[in-house]
Amino acid sequence: MTKIYGCVLICLLSFTTAYTQTKVEEKVAATAERLRLAMVSGDKQQLLKLTARKLSYGHARGFVENKDEFIKSLTGGAADFVSIIIKDENISVTRKTAIVRHIMAAETNDNNKPGRVKLKVIMVFVKIKGHWKLLARQAQKAM
Repeated sequence: MTKIYGCVLICLLSFTTAYTQTKVEEKVAATAERLRLAMVSGDKQQLLKLTARKLSYGHARGFVENKDEFIKSLTGGAADFVSIIIKDENISVTRKTAIVRHIMAAETNDNNKPGRVKLKVIMVFVKIKGHWKLLARQAQKAM
C-alpha cells in the first residue's frame, strides 16, 4: 500500500512540475500579456516597444505585415480588437528565443465592422538587449 501512495505522489509531483512555468517563461508570458493589452488599446508606444524591428506578422487570411504595417493597422482602425481572450497558452524557451502558442478568441471592429475570430496562434519572441520582443506571428482559423 505504501508503494501505491509513493507512486501516486511521484506522479502528482511530476505532473505539477511539468506545468510550472520557469522565471524566464513567466517573463515571456508577461510580455505576451502586455502585447495583448496593447493590441486591444491600440497603444502605439507599447506596440513599438514590444515588437522587433523585423517583425513578420502573419494573418489567418493569408497576408503578412511588417512592423510598420502591423502598428498602422492597429492604430488606424483597420484592425480593431475590442477584446482578446487567450486560452491554452504554451510557452517554450531556448536561450534567447521563445515560442508561444495559444488559442485566441477576439471581438473585432475592423474598419467599423463588428466581428468575431477564433484563431490558433504561434508567436516567436526574441530577447534583444534584455527585453523580449515579438519577431514573428502566424495565425490560422481554429475549428
